[in-house]
Amino acid sequence: MTHSHAGSAGNVKRVQIALVLTGAFMLVEVAGGIISGSLALLADAGHMLTDTMALALAAVAFRVSARPADSRRSYGYQRFQILAAFVNGLSLLGIVGWILLEAVQRILSPVNVMGTTMLLVAAAGLLVNLVSFLVLHGGDRENLNIQGAATHVAGDLLGSVAAIVAAVVIISTGWMPIDPILSVVVALLILRSAWQLVKRSAHILLEGAPEWLDVEEMQRQIVARVPAVTGIHHVHVWGLTPQHPMLTMHISLLELPGDTTPIVRLVKEVLRDEYGIGHSTIEVETDNCADE
Repeated sequence: MTHSHAGSAGNVKRVQIALVLTGAFMLVEVAGGIISGSLALLADAGHMLTDTMALALAAVAFRVSARPADSRRSYGYQRFQILAAFVNGLSLLGIVGWILLEAVQRILSPVNVMGTTMLLVAAAGLLVNLVSFLVLHGGDRENLNIQGAATHVAGDLLGSVAAIVAAVVIISTGWMPIDPILSVVVALLILRSAWQLVKRSAHILLEGAPEWLDVEEMQRQIVARVPAVTGIHHVHVWGLTPQHPMLTMHISLLELPGDTTPIVRLVKEVLRDEYGIGHSTIEVETDNCADE
């Protein structure tokens, strides 16, 4: 088993563990939210419901992305996990909208909450979410699918903390508005992570260049390291996933040698060693570009 396959298998196992923990406790939190009347618990339970679906989608994405390439999908199925991350990010944005709407209604029309029941359920939820988050946090942090799953669970973790604080305030003072107010705080915290996840996954789906790559500096490095290359144009860089950048480019030579393979090999070495680009397609030219 290669290192990448071993890492993928480890990621799948982590997502599956988090899926079981999240799905099981979601039922407990729904019951606790209904019994106690707490919006913070119900909001977190609703979040955990979408988390369960998101984690299931993430697990499926890892399985699908491991399929080999075929005649219809020559790059394979690795991009499926980016699509899953994008869907997960959108679902998080939907959750934020629901929590904010419900919180406004609760602030305008306060609802009595059973603080003790809320505290017990929230404390148990904190423990479950903490275990799930640590399991996912130990996975591949550059994998957007893992990031999406971890962001969902982190939102649950924040929700549990907010519910505990709200329960303590309600038990101590009887002030009910704290429940929807803290729900809003959690929603706003989730919003930032959700937007970043949607933004990054959409960038990859739109074939955007890796965010860390300075394309102009890369061209200068190639010209400096490979003297035979006099110019570079028609550069396109994208990624199937953040871990699999790809590139096509045209390189210009002063004169065309009998065998261009050594020159192309040197360019590929620079791309691989300096920028981690292992899949590149390079067209060699002398005078006129064939595409112009």
